[in-house]
Amino acid sequence: MGKRAIILAGGKGTRLKPYTISLPKPLVPIGDVPILEIIIRQLKKAGFNHVTLTVNHMADIIQAYFGDGSKWGIKIDYSLELKPLSTMGPLTLIPDLPEDFLVMNGDILTDLNFEEFYHSHISNKSNFTIASFLRKDKVEYGVLIRNENSELIQFQEKPENDYLVSMGVYMMSKKNVDLIPIDTFFGFDHLMNVLIEKKQYPKIHEFNGYWLDIGRPADYEKAIEEHSKMAFL
Repeated sequence: MGKRAIILAGGKGTRLKPYTISLPKPLVPIGDVPILEIIIRQLKKAGFNHVTLTVNHMADIIQAYFGDGSKWGIKIDYSLELKPLSTMGPLTLIPDLPEDFLVMNGDILTDLNFEEFYHSHISNKSNFTIASFLRKDKVEYGVLIRNENSELIQFQEKPENDYLVSMGVYMMSKKNVDLIPIDTFFGFDHLMNVLIEKKQYPKIHEFNGYWLDIGRPADYEKAIEEHSKMAFL
């Protein structure tokens, strides 16, 4: 039985303008290779044999580039959204989902071991697994901490905060799709709140390797600078 991945490739990439004015975000290049092609190569190497791309914005350009996937030795098909459905909504349009499958954004640059992540979810019998990353976020201002009399009692010069964030890479069981309303804008945040409410708590898989969200201009610029040193590309 092969491994299945759903890649969310329908976004407009508004944060990445002007790069995405004439190019869909998944085709934005890292070096001379589109980010989505890098992901597909990685998934093929990790033993995935079937990828479904959920497409909406500039769908025809993405389909023209990737075709049926034969160039990479992997089956690629498409699920077309007629209107934006966010990150989880598009799953309701795919009729042949297996019991467990990978879902990820089409603009993630990472050396996460996708095969290990897949099998970790299966062996833990998880309902939903989130790949997560500890991100340091520097506040660009001096932070004032005051007491109840509005007097300064502490000053922090551009402090750094740590946040455990979602990488935009998930493993999920098919039964979660029943919780997603059909033909509705429904995001990862909405599904997480439903699962927490139902006490079906998602598992967090903490990862400490390389991860960039190419949809963020700062991350995209970093990827362009560093791509020649990336052994996994």
